[in-house]
Amino acid sequence: MNPLRLYTLTLLAAATLAACGSMPAHNTMLDQARSEYRDAQASSQTQTLAPAEMRQAADALARANEAFARDDDSSKVTQLAYLARQRVALATEAAGRKDAEATVAEAGAARDRLRLDARTREADAATRTAAVATQDAADSQRQSAASQQQARSAQQQANASQQRADASQQQAATSMQAAASAQQQADDSQRRNAALEAQLRELNAKKTERGMVITIGDVLFDTNQAQLKSGGMRGIERLSGFLKEYPQRKAAIEGYTDSTGSDSTNMALSGRRADAVLAALIGMGVNRGQLAAAGYGESYPVAGNDSSGGRQMNRRVEIVLSDETGAIAPR
Repeated sequence: MNPLRLYTLTLLAAATLAACGSMPAHNTMLDQARSEYRDAQASSQTQTLAPAEMRQAADALARANEAFARDDDSSKVTQLAYLARQRVALATEAAGRKDAEATVAEAGAARDRLRLDARTREADAATRTAAVATQDAADSQRQSAASQQQARSAQQQANASQQRADASQQQAATSMQAAASAQQQADDSQRRNAALEAQLRELNAKKTERGMVITIGDVLFDTNQAQLKSGGMRGIERLSGFLKEYPQRKAAIEGYTDSTGSDSTNMALSGRRADAVLAALIGMGVNRGQLAAAGYGESYPVAGNDSSGGRQMNRRVEIVLSDETGAIAPR
């Protein structure tokens, strides 16, 4: 049995046995990750061309299954399942890319070989014709002028054929260089994707319908104040590095409060906190054109305001990161 398949089946069996013990609640993102992994595993192309990526996807899915079986927080399970889906997508993309590159390279090489063989045969035939014409000219004085002309014409044809053969060889070399360049670009793209994933994990970004969201909690501000504490500044420094490295991405900075206090007070405080984060990012060298800030007061709560824990969760600043085109879904 394929070692990768055996390894994957072992992980899935362990996750299933663990799940049977506690039967945690249903998680849609994890179900999608499992389904997509099974589809990728069933593809012989993916198994053959992307074994390392599939092992990484299996490990990521196992971590999500283990968190689900332990009845961890739903958001943590969803995040781990989302990372597993990304790993499966990377494996599928890598397999498709390698298969396409192999097909293109094989077709290009075969075409170049046929073209080179044809040009070589043409050059050999022209050379033989020139030799025969030259011999005929030596054997017959009466036809020497015509034979010499034929010999010159044949030699010209031989030279032209040789030039075409040389051009074919040059085209073959160019095709090989293009294939190498395409492989380098694919490797660079994979490294960039891996680096982006690592940076998003460091920022504790979570996938939402609006994109990746980073949350700065109320504890990083003084009570009813808008000045960031040192703990909050460390997170902002990491975010500024990310935005400077990816200048095509934008960030919407949104401040929120709980329902305590008047609407005007809450709106003003949420706006000041969003502006404080914006000012900190600009001070760290982020382009102002990448940023937008707004306060929403007690709108859009993420928890109930009937408990201190829920109110604390609602007192927050969210940074919504755009996609690669700079687009951010509106509220």
